[in-house]
Amino acid sequence: MNKIKYISVKETAKRWQISERSVRNYCLQGRIAGALLEGKTWKIPSDAKKPHRKTRHTAKQDTLLSFLKREKEAGLKGGIYHKIQIDLTYNSNHIEGSKLTHEQTRFIFETRTLGVTDDVVRVDDIVETVNHFHCIDLIIEGAHTKLSESFIKQLHYVLKYGTTDSRKSWFKVGDYKMLENEVGGDETTKPADVAAEMKALLTKYNLKAKITFDDILDFHVRFEAIHPFQDGNGRIGRLIIFKECLKHNIVPFIITEELKIYYYRGIKKWKNERGYLRDTCLTGQDLMKQCLDYFGIIYD
Repeated sequence: MNKIKYISVKETAKRWQISERSVRNYCLQGRIAGALLEGKTWKIPSDAKKPHRKTRHTAKQDTLLSFLKREKEAGLKGGIYHKIQIDLTYNSNHIEGSKLTHEQTRFIFETRTLGVTDDVVRVDDIVETVNHFHCIDLIIEGAHTKLSESFIKQLHYVLKYGTTDSRKSWFKVGDYKMLENEVGGDETTKPADVAAEMKALLTKYNLKAKITFDDILDFHVRFEAIHPFQDGNGRIGRLIIFKECLKHNIVPFIITEELKIYYYRGIKKWKNERGYLRDTCLTGQDLMKQCLDYFGIIYD
């Protein structure tokens, strides 16, 4: 039996006279027979046939969301779904005080175990990491749905289920807060007023004819000012941002450790100067675009 010879994406693109992005697209769509993904590198059989180009009307479906859905269902490792699960979960939890490293987060996602570590690890950090993976699946599955109180509460329930907080009598998992809380030293909405303010916020947002990047950021700032849950508001807020970007075909972004201080400043200054938060999130968006370029995903 002849051993299969593999060539690179670059060699394949040159042979077929198409872009490297198109070759990666074909691989992710399963349209190149025998193509293998090793780490982040595609290996393509040297005798593989160039797929027929799809008609133009189907190309519109190949958004980031369609890639995420396809890779999630296929259980594909090493793709954009795999990367976003790890990067978004690590960074969003890390902002809120999780001590897990990026490598430990990756290990939990890939093996559902922590691996060997000499450091003390909080059980809640592990539980909330696994729960956050499920939250990302939820926003992918429900990306096209209208943003609602029930969906937001479901995200909170999934994020905080099984944590130490969930066993406290005054902590309502999947429901609005019972006690006052602060964010960055600023007062937030009183528990008795949260339901009414959330309804008003969602009604105003959902009545918009077209959702823009600024609309999503404005919703986030107002959501954080209400701070509807006892804990987990930042993570829920950033998950909502990601969902709404997917829904409206806007390139999403991840707030990293390097962007954190500017992100907090932007939220605080939003009412009088939108440029701080907008520029911070656009920086995160540029980083995401680099990933999309690598995986051959088209964006506006």
